[in-house]
Amino acid sequence: MQTRPRLVTSIPFWALLVLSLAAVFGGLVIVFRQIDAMQAVLNDPNATVVTVYVAQSWAIVGAAVLGAGALGLVATLAVATVVSTRPRPDVSVETIDWTDDDESAPFAAAPTVAAVATTAPAAPLVLEDADVETPSDAPAPAEAAAAGHDAPKLDTGDDTPRA
Repeated sequence: MQTRPRLVTSIPFWALLVLSLAAVFGGLVIVFRQIDAMQAVLNDPNATVVTVYVAQSWAIVGAAVLGAGALGLVATLAVATVVSTRPRPDVSVETIDWTDDDESAPFAAAPTVAAVATTAPAAPLVLEDADVETPSDAPAPAEAAAAGHDAPKLDTGDDTPRA
């Protein structure tokens, strides 16, 4: 049975909601400040082209942040709708009668000491050797030297393909 956390305790859900609200609020602040700046600059006879166009660019950035926040709010509502329409699994809860002193419940008997002693002895544990640092100029162990897998390969100069 798969268990899912409730939506109220879901941290990603709340993070999406809070960040979406913050984006909407931040986008509104940027847009309104830039519109006020554009109105002040457009009414000023000494306004330059740069000051007018920069305010427009910032207003567009604010509108994009506002749109992203609105999209996050829509996603939050969609997640809440999907989770609320999901069927809940039936859960059976067993009530415990604390006033009942009947100790006749079937418990598994604990194994006796004699039964444990008659079992076969366990195989000894085989542990790896501890990692020991050795200097690079130390000779290789006899097992490694006998393997010969690190022996240099000599180039015979014969480049003909072999069948």
